[in-house]
Amino acid sequence: MEEILEYLQIFLLSILPISEVRGAIPYGIAVLKLKALPVFLISLFGNLLIGFFLLFILEKLFSFLSLKFKILKQFFDWLFERTRKKFSPYHQKWQNLGLCLFVALPLPFTGAWTGSLAAFLFGIKKKGALISISLGVLIASILVLALTLLGVKLEKFFGYKTFILLILTLSFIWIIFEKAIKRKK
Repeated sequence: MEEILEYLQIFLLSILPISEVRGAIPYGIAVLKLKALPVFLISLFGNLLIGFFLLFILEKLFSFLSLKFKILKQFFDWLFERTRKKFSPYHQKWQNLGLCLFVALPLPFTGAWTGSLAAFLFGIKKKGALISISLGVLIASILVLALTLLGVKLEKFFGYKTFILLILTLSFIWIIFEKAIKRKK
């Protein structure tokens, strides 16, 4: 029963906007010490499920909430502008492939949630968006799984400090990547 609850935690983490597969897979493997394949599959399924759901509900949800609550309209305006700025370079250059690559980056705020929001904001057709987001989530899941397994092996060999170093390195790469995109503008 305890193991089922742990897998439920993985599923719930995979559908949350902050963690998605980027948090669910490392948590399941490195923290809960669960087997990699079930963690991978549950995380992938949960993240795909929320991406599909968001694509079909976002327009109606934002319209309803914006009409009912002015403060939410202000928040959505901020969120939409932020998403447009982050995703625009990908969309302008690569269209649906850009959406796939954007979602595939295993970094904060580039997963199925933001990809679905970007598809909605840029008017990408649902079929193309579903394919792009699905492939992106699959790629991100594989990358996160590989990095997690590598991190666990390095942690066993070198200790927890290496795992922290890996996280800091990924953060540094993200900063460099964002600066490179800004320079191209």
